[in-house]
Amino acid sequence: MIPGPDTDDPAAEAAVPEQVAAYVCSVGGARPCRLGACVGYRSDDHLVLVGYPLHDPRDEIALGAAVAQALELPGLRRITVIGPARPSQAPAGAPEVRDEHVGLPVPPPAVRQKLRSLLRRAAREVTVAPGRELGPDHLALVGHYLKERTFDDGTRYIFGRIGDYLRASATARVVSARLGDGRLAAFAVGEFASRHTGFFMFSFRDPHLAPPGSADLLLAHLLEEARGRGQTRMNLGLGVNAGIAFFKRKWGAEPFLPYVEVSWDIAAPPLGTRLGRLLGIGRRRKP
Repeated sequence: MIPGPDTDDPAAEAAVPEQVAAYVCSVGGARPCRLGACVGYRSDDHLVLVGYPLHDPRDEIALGAAVAQALELPGLRRITVIGPARPSQAPAGAPEVRDEHVGLPVPPPAVRQKLRSLLRRAAREVTVAPGRELGPDHLALVGHYLKERTFDDGTRYIFGRIGDYLRASATARVVSARLGDGRLAAFAVGEFASRHTGFFMFSFRDPHLAPPGSADLLLAHLLEEARGRGQTRMNLGLGVNAGIAFFKRKWGAEPFLPYVEVSWDIAAPPLGTRLGRLLGIGRRRKP
C-alpha cells in the first residue's frame, strides 16, 4: 500500500517543501509549530517561519498575521521569514533573497522531440527502479557530487542528511537509474506528502556513467508517481542557477510562486507593549 497524505498533518496542504516537517526536522533538527495559517520551525532563539499560508500560499494578509504572532513568542531573538512577499514587519535594512518556485502541471505538457529522444536513449541504457533508502553507492555519488562542486555550508549539510530525511518521511521516494551491469548512474528523490503537490527534492548523476537524459528519465518517473497519487503539480524547486533553470525550462516548467527570504534580529520589546510590561523591560526603580 502506498502511503498517502495524512490529512491531520499540515504537509497535506503543502505547496513548498519547507512545509513538510519530516524533511525540515530531519535535516535541521528544529521543532515545528503552527503560527496562524502558517508553519514554523524553532531552534533555540531563532524561528524560521514558512510564510505560505496553508489555505492559500499567496495570502499576504495571513502571512502578516503569522509574522505578528511569531514576534510575540517569548525568548525569540532572530526570525527568518520565507514566503510570497516581504512581510511589512521586516525592518527596512534587513536584506532579502528573491527567487521563484518553478513547477509543472501533472500530467506535464507534451515534450519536444529533442527531449523525447533523450528519454528514449536513456531508457535504452539504464533501468529505473523505485526505493525507499540510500545504499552505499547512492552515498558515494552524493560525496562525489559535493567534492566536484562548490556549495555553501548549508547546502552541503542538507545533502549529508538525505538518508535521515528518507527514514523520517513515509511519503518520500528514491528512483535510481542503473546501467546493465548494476552500477548506479543517477538517482532522484521525490516527496509526496501533499494532496495536490509533488516535490522534486534532489537529483544526482554520475557525469562519467549517466547517459544523456538520465535525470529527465528520473523526473518522468516521479511525475508518473505524482499522477498516480492524484496530484496536480510537481514543484521543481527554485531557479538556483542557469544549468538547473535550463533543465526545468526544457520540460515546459514555469514559475508559479514567488520566494522572498528575509531575516532580522528582534530587539527587546519597548516599554508600553503588553510583552514589555509583563517582562518589566524599561521599568524605572523607585528612588
